[in-house]
Order: sequence, then structure tokens, then C-alpha cells
Amino acid sequence: MAAEQTAKSVRTTDILATGRRKTAVARVRLRSGAGKISINGRELNAYFPAVKDRVLVSGALELVGKQSAVNVDITVDGGGPSGQAGACRLGIARALKAFDAELAEPLRHGKLLTRDGRMKERKKYGLRGARRGTQFSKR
Repeated sequence: MAAEQTAKSVRTTDILATGRRKTAVARVRLRSGAGKISINGRELNAYFPAVKDRVLVSGALELVGKQSAVNVDITVDGGGPSGQAGACRLGIARALKAFDAELAEPLRHGKLLTRDGRMKERKKYGLRGARRGTQFSKR
């Protein structure tokens, strides 16, 4: 249900979707093409030098076999590399679901349409962090 709210069609060839992870937000534009992935105007390999992040981003496309059939343009903001890669993955999966409804089942079985809700816990007053208290002193 959330995917329908975040994925919408602009033109007949452009699909927009949003993916979030931790504090990162990725806005994904999917269109028919030759399989080019650009993130913030840079190539995938230039933006994510770590292999694990590149695999995470392109995982949804490889699962459904669309890596050479669509072009993906992503604008990602906030968070770090790991959170941004996860946000891109969710955005691409939601865009693929809107692109072709038959892809929803394999994406769901691959657990790519599930939003990872883990966020950093806020610091509480009187404590040194989210849960750690002050050091005890006997004297």
C-alpha cells in the first residue's frame, strides 16, 4: 500500500518512486533504456566504490532480469553510503513494481519491497547516549 503512495507515473515511460533507509532518502526515476544507472549525476561505480553497495543497489534489477532493459536515474540525500544504497534498492524495487505489476511477486519473495524501519535511537537527557548512563563513582 505504501508503494502505491510513493510510486507514480509522470509520463508513459517514466516511473517515479521513493526509497528510504535510516536517514537516507532516494528518489528514483525509471525509464526504458539500455541499463544505465546514474546516482546524483555520477555512474554507479563512481558513486559507490564498495562492491557490497553496488550489489545492493543493482540487486532488484538482477533479480527480475531487467538490468539491461531500463535506465535508472537516482537522486539520493542524507545518511551514509550503506543507508543510501539501501534507500536506492527500495526505490528501484518500488519503481519496478509500478513499471510491471507482474514483477511484484518475485520482488516480494526476495524481500526487496520491505522498508527497513531500523533507525538510530535518539539521545535521552541525563544519559551519555541513547541508553548508556553516567559512570558510577563510589567515592
